[in-house]
Amino acid sequence: MEDYAFILDYLPHGRGDKRGFRHEPIAYAVGDTEFKLFELTPKDNIALTVGDRVYVGKNAEQRHEILHVKRRVRYDDLTNASHSELPFVIHQIVMDNEDVFVKFYNEARAITTRFHMLELLPGLGKKSMWSIIDERKKGVFKSFEDIGERVSSVHHPDKLVAKRIEQELSGAEQKYHIFVAK
Repeated sequence: MEDYAFILDYLPHGRGDKRGFRHEPIAYAVGDTEFKLFELTPKDNIALTVGDRVYVGKNAEQRHEILHVKRRVRYDDLTNASHSELPFVIHQIVMDNEDVFVKFYNEARAITTRFHMLELLPGLGKKSMWSIIDERKKGVFKSFEDIGERVSSVHHPDKLVAKRIEQELSGAEQKYHIFVAK
């Protein structure tokens, strides 16, 4: 369950489609731990800004900006503005939770006898995977910077994770989900 989400888009007059006559304000957001996508109903007289972190958990008393979570949505249900903001928000979440994603580099394991979790990161092949595994045997990685310094073929480990999260969100056909909750 997500407790907090980041606003991707805010439509004070609702979507301009033909779903009904009543146009209530809506917002689109991404959860900050499981990366679930939401359509939210903001409280009256609340103006949301892209990038705002809002409480969407079960405790209604803590929800100052959001009336309720209207529904979970798929990537294709998001607005174009949401699609544009998503990579920036995801990268910010990854940077804010660096220890969680560095832990992934330290603990990633083989999925099958021929395929490793690290190979799911875009642009990371077998050679880079083995370089990471060899380096982490010498000592755990402490930060993204540490990974970049110790593994010459990995220049921006944070961006690799962020890109993988974006791929998992946008591609329903993804067989493996390592960061995004289904």
